[in-house]
Amino acid sequence: MSVLAWAWCPQMARAVSSATAFRPVNPEELKMTNEPAAPGAPAIILYREVYRDDGDVYIDPSLNTYASGRPGHEDDYFRIKILTEEGRKYANVEILYNPEVRNITGIHARTIKPDGSIVNFDGKVATKLLLKAGGTRYLAKTLTLPDVQIGSILEYFYTIDLSETHITASRWILSNELFTKAASFSLMPYGDENYPFHNYLRCITQNMGPGAPQPIQGPDKIIRLQVANIPAFVTENLMPPENELKERVDFSYSEDEPAPDVNHFWAKVGKRLDDKLESFIGKRKAMEQAVSGIVGPDDPPEVKLQKIYARVQQMHNTSYEVRKTEEELKRAKEKPPVNAEEVWKRGEASGQQLTWLYLAMVRAAGFEAYGVWTASRESYFFDPGSMLSRRLDSNLVLIKLNGKNIFCDPGAAFVPFGFLPWQETGVMGLQLDKQGVSWVQTLVPTAAQTRSERRANLTLTDTGDLEGKLTVTYMDMEAAAFRRNARNADEPARNRYLENIQKGYIPAASDVNLTNQPEWKNSAAPLVAEFDLKVPGWASRAGHHFMVPVGLFSAHEKHVFDHAERVHPIYIDYPYTHSDDVNIQIPAGWQVSSLPAGWQYTAPNGVSYSLTAANDQGKLHISRTLTVDFILMEAKYYSALREHFQQIKTTDDQQIVLDPSPARAAN
Repeated sequence: MSVLAWAWCPQMARAVSSATAFRPVNPEELKMTNEPAAPGAPAIILYREVYRDDGDVYIDPSLNTYASGRPGHEDDYFRIKILTEEGRKYANVEILYNPEVRNITGIHARTIKPDGSIVNFDGKVATKLLLKAGGTRYLAKTLTLPDVQIGSILEYFYTIDLSETHITASRWILSNELFTKAASFSLMPYGDENYPFHNYLRCITQNMGPGAPQPIQGPDKIIRLQVANIPAFVTENLMPPENELKERVDFSYSEDEPAPDVNHFWAKVGKRLDDKLESFIGKRKAMEQAVSGIVGPDDPPEVKLQKIYARVQQMHNTSYEVRKTEEELKRAKEKPPVNAEEVWKRGEASGQQLTWLYLAMVRAAGFEAYGVWTASRESYFFDPGSMLSRRLDSNLVLIKLNGKNIFCDPGAAFVPFGFLPWQETGVMGLQLDKQGVSWVQTLVPTAAQTRSERRANLTLTDTGDLEGKLTVTYMDMEAAAFRRNARNADEPARNRYLENIQKGYIPAASDVNLTNQPEWKNSAAPLVAEFDLKVPGWASRAGHHFMVPVGLFSAHEKHVFDHAERVHPIYIDYPYTHSDDVNIQIPAGWQVSSLPAGWQYTAPNGVSYSLTAANDQGKLHISRTLTVDFILMEAKYYSALREHFQQIKTTDDQQIVLDPSPARAAN
């Protein structure tokens, strides 16, 4: 990793991008049949170009906020060589984007056939929904290049128009799923001297290796980078964020002056952030009055903290709004609250402001508490050495009580007291204090704190079908994750969401129908879902016997680590325990011929597993527990981890042998 910084200076004339035109046909590229640096590759990127113009910004004097004046844009160009039959799939192009902050325009494409003739793209572009999560839609522009053969060269380019209402940081992602032979990247930074964050433009290069070329800013103020021979990026299941692993360059506009000493830099940043925080929460008397109406004088300390937490979470959290009504749009033009007292009076605020309100209240209640800024680990892992203060994007409260640290983030909806969103666990945080800042480490929940339990009471029919009731209980962080994922869905969509999750655990076709109304809003309560469950043909006939697999909810573990080799570390969101308790009533007159041997072990890598199967007078009882108690494991331990999961799969595939009644066996 390296960090570069440039002082702001006014923009010069806008450059003309060369990423919006086809390049000449190259006979040597047409003759190419393989790439020695990427043996066996189905296709390679011959050349790629990215030109980004961040545009201009302006100050809205009525709101004292910043927005894009002249919208920015990015031009992207790809030139791909098809080397094998498998590589022909790259004729199907998907360009992912979030329509709220960008749009895709100016798509041009063509195919250069092996003989050098050109077939132009007909211009038919479709738009499809790829993902809808938390109220945010992710779309894709899709197109198919014509007449693609082995030996063809594909060319396409397009423009990403950036929203005029958003100011976004730029980034260059050098790695691609295909080997890249050569690539060129350019950035024209924002161009408004009134924008205070333009004092310094920082960039951080990651995973580029020693001796790799570095971005350079020219006399025209454009920052450029030329790279070659970028290896294909390998995608694996349960790996760290791609942003953490890919070769990349991230840009950040900052008011913080670069400093050669990391400690000096963060001391200055911490003082700035602490001054801002103290100004926001400073009205102590108003907070004392508010707290007096929430807690009682005889409440134990932790009860007081919990009551204040619950009251703050009851307030309207504007960070989780999806589509703004006319009233909300009108309200959006209002100035944001300037202090905690104003937040309390309004009864609504952003998640960040609600968390600081909680800090103000717990201090008013007499507790020792601090504001903390952390960086989410959802997209990358934070390194203080980067000296990028804008990566501290999540705020929380640290309370010191009876010698222990309690971390809270009530501005994160649905997260229970004493927990954090998983993205904020196990990360470094900058603790703010007038006496000086310090770094703290947030806690990682134990597997017992992120537990889910399935309880099934089922009946096996004489045709081998399973039918009955299933109750699933999600606790603490597990419950919070499901509530946040479904927070903006209507009731039918929430029902389907839970039903599909259960179907995903069953390694066979199944019918799952939710029968209750789970508690979606109360973060302190478990999320309990009840279902009618049917699994047709779960028991299969084998001669005069019926075979009943013991792993009814084992689908997730069957293919989790199929590959013998591993490139990246193993990474999961949070530790967890999944516990299954299954009771199956077998048909009258049927006998249990044999039960599989139980198996139990605890591995030093944080994985433990147990399974038992028993017969209680014609009722089968299967108990299964899987615990994964780590979040990050080096790839060198993959072989042992894979061996353990292979043993889990083998155990889950064991079967109970049943003998049906004599009459049934004769048919």
